[in-house]
Amino acid sequence: MLRLRMIVIATSIALGACSQPSDDTAKQPATAATVAHASTATPAPAASTNNPFFAASTLPFQAPPFDKITEADYQPAIEEGMKQHLAEIEKIADNPDAPTFDNTYVAMEKSGALLTRAMMAFEGVAQANTSDTLQKVEEEEAPKLAAHRDAITLNSKLFARVQAVYDQRDALKLDPESLHLVEVTYKNFVRGGAKLSDADKAKLKDLNKEESTLSTQFSNKLLAATKAGALVVDDKAKLDGLSDADIAAAAGAAKERKVDGKWVVVLQNTTQQPALQDINDRATREALFNASWNRAEKGDANDTRDMIERIAQIRAEQAKLLGYPNYAAWTLDDQMAKTPDTAIKFMQNLVPAATARAERESKDIQAVIDQQKGGFKVAAWDWEHYSEQVRKAKYDLDEAQIKPYFELDNVLQNGVFYAANQLYGLTFKERKDIPVYQPDVRVFEVFDKDGTSMALFYCDYFKRDNKNGGAWMSNFVNESTLLGAKPVIYNVANFTKPAAGQPALLSFDDVVTMFHEFGHGLHGMFANTKYPSLSGANTARDFVEFPSQFNEHWASDPKVFANYAKNYKTGEPMPQALVDKMKKAGTFNKGYDMTELVSAALLDMGWHTLGADAPKQDADKFEAETLKNDKIDLSYVPPRYRSSYFMHIWSNGYAAGYYAYLWTEMLADDGFEWFKEHGGLTRENGDRFRTMVLSRGNTEDLGTMYKDWRGKEPSIEPMLIDRGLKDAPKK
Repeated sequence: MLRLRMIVIATSIALGACSQPSDDTAKQPATAATVAHASTATPAPAASTNNPFFAASTLPFQAPPFDKITEADYQPAIEEGMKQHLAEIEKIADNPDAPTFDNTYVAMEKSGALLTRAMMAFEGVAQANTSDTLQKVEEEEAPKLAAHRDAITLNSKLFARVQAVYDQRDALKLDPESLHLVEVTYKNFVRGGAKLSDADKAKLKDLNKEESTLSTQFSNKLLAATKAGALVVDDKAKLDGLSDADIAAAAGAAKERKVDGKWVVVLQNTTQQPALQDINDRATREALFNASWNRAEKGDANDTRDMIERIAQIRAEQAKLLGYPNYAAWTLDDQMAKTPDTAIKFMQNLVPAATARAERESKDIQAVIDQQKGGFKVAAWDWEHYSEQVRKAKYDLDEAQIKPYFELDNVLQNGVFYAANQLYGLTFKERKDIPVYQPDVRVFEVFDKDGTSMALFYCDYFKRDNKNGGAWMSNFVNESTLLGAKPVIYNVANFTKPAAGQPALLSFDDVVTMFHEFGHGLHGMFANTKYPSLSGANTARDFVEFPSQFNEHWASDPKVFANYAKNYKTGEPMPQALVDKMKKAGTFNKGYDMTELVSAALLDMGWHTLGADAPKQDADKFEAETLKNDKIDLSYVPPRYRSSYFMHIWSNGYAAGYYAYLWTEMLADDGFEWFKEHGGLTRENGDRFRTMVLSRGNTEDLGTMYKDWRGKEPSIEPMLIDRGLKDAPKK
């Protein structure tokens, strides 16, 4: 997942403030919610000498000096950053010279250095290592940042200059990237309300402030609800089936929460929970599932339902003010899908095949239950447990056989990094001298194929109670040749941290997550653009997940797999018989996987195709009716996210955009076909993909970019085959 930022950039402004499947995302530094860009043009005030943000970092790549930054530094830097940024914007707007590309567009790209430094570091830490203090800063600053964004977007004098340059763009003989910047920036201003009347601008400002406040509060409530919702078990026997390492981790979590003598199974961000696969006691499984399902619906201070019902209303009202029938229509106007109807039809066409396969899978599970004299019908909390037994029976394969071959550091260095070396010539060196925000974080310097230093890469893989759920990528520093800035990238995940002295063993899904997030990372590292607002992963939502999902394919490439799938004790490679079993089971449970994903995406669209005249919805009733109407309401396949804990759409900038995971699966699987057609894992193929896609950011039309690289429009056929929804053609 690409994490969307809550910060504000003059050139890329959208509705609402924002904070990466596999529910890993890339948080986009400059799409739906944006911040000013880094530059070194703004001098630091003399009074700020003790605040590390008030001067450019002296660390390599201008990495944040986390050894000097304290929690008390963020808010003053954000406040002063907004003040400086607005002064720079006013200077641009009041420039007596005729508007030009340089004195308007380029000047905006250079503005806001302090705000950028502060917000990029703040967001990274607030998402992954928060505290009561940081959450308070988030909630206090969210409406101010929304107002700051509006002060730029809705500045009539500034927009007059933006429009003047836009109107004469064809006569300016700009290079293609500069021309695209003009077109993207102008459209973002219009989409942000620049052409509204003064009265409607005032209404929009109020709505934006309220939406920003609620979105931030939702994130904080959900974090608290997820922590409080963890299952506390007082009898170790109820955890029968879990590995010794998992039981030790549960005991460690209990000790951290001061409930000694008990065990705590912490919740992941998704509906289904990893422990459901192994716990034998059905009552415990049901209790764990319900703890997840009801985490934010307990009628307490962390109940999010009233909040999301209001956010949906606000977004519909925002869209109406801006001339759109609903929020989804506004959101998709600048995406590859273009309209909600296109995205919805795309998903609904997947429903029959996905649900039919899930129903067949449920019959296999029910057969196992009946064979064991279970005496019950399969329910959502049974699926993971019995599907694993089906997999053992069908393919003679279980997770316990696989995990010893996927030790985290080995997967990272000999899998993720190795694939990047084979494709692109990259090499990596760990830097223990670069300060980090939490001891588990590691930093690597990235070197290009010619040996030149090109980026820093931070990885923060273990779950913490003060970390948001899921996995994501974002930047501490955006690449820009205009600003002379090289990228500083980070990946965050929520893998279970092993007990002291034990190895961190991953499931293959976790392995794929690492490749996915690093695919986002490559999109940021390879950025080679002039303007920061067009750099790296600052692309449409239904394109940004393409590089990440494409990179997932290398996790199972035979050459890459053989290099990292080695037993952590002996160093021996995975036996070929076990490799063959994994391949044979490659489409196992794909009906469930696709159904839970499509149901969540359709639920997202349901909320965001509500019109402004629709009454406030009852969250639970609306959810049930939406899934029923879309013919995807299988009781044993709940949505990957329930509305009340659907962080992507209420706080992470994926509102009316969760379909993008499916859309980009199509691009990724079709794109991987090109590699297979041209020899697979080769430097020549990697260099071509880097040059034509990964380095280009948002510097041209994305559909054209894909077609130019692929040689044709994307086809859905490889996706249907790869996801087990259609048989491969016979050779």
